[in-house]
Amino acid sequence: MVYALKKKITFVIGGCRSGKSSFALDQANKAAKKDKYFIATSQPSDPEMEKRVEKHQKERGKDWQTIEEPVLIHKIVNEYSGRAHVILIDCLTLWLSNLLYHSYDTDGILEILNQFEKALLNCRCPVFLVSNEVGQGIVPENKLAREFRDLAGMIHQRMAKTSDRVVMTVAGIAVEIKPGQKSK
Repeated sequence: MVYALKKKITFVIGGCRSGKSSFALDQANKAAKKDKYFIATSQPSDPEMEKRVEKHQKERGKDWQTIEEPVLIHKIVNEYSGRAHVILIDCLTLWLSNLLYHSYDTDGILEILNQFEKALLNCRCPVFLVSNEVGQGIVPENKLAREFRDLAGMIHQRMAKTSDRVVMTVAGIAVEIKPGQKSK
């Protein structure tokens, strides 16, 4: 019996170096053979980070189109929804960092999140979201770090609710915590 996911939003979450990006890329490659779009939220600010970005681009391969967008990812999802066969967004915690860096307050972040959620729900192709789990550690010692952790947790809860499937990666192992609905 062959099963296919009925819907299309997959949220992949895990700790740093847990294998989440590799898992999401593998799943996205299985979802489409062409017209694959990678939305990169990273803004490399030093040579080491630039090397990481280059490494990830090589891992994706030439059949992926990369779009660098640190803040307004909902606009990219809306723009490419009709032509993409799959969209992969990596990563939502860097996106949140960018929003805070660009002086978005909580209300502004919620507004952008609402627009992003709407774009995801209206998207016509499978979407894979990647994010770092930040809520399993200790309580941060400063206000900004606590604000980041709280906002990340809120974003993660919203994305988990919006997504059809949620996968957590631990030590390179993908564990489905919200299975996608399957059809025959």
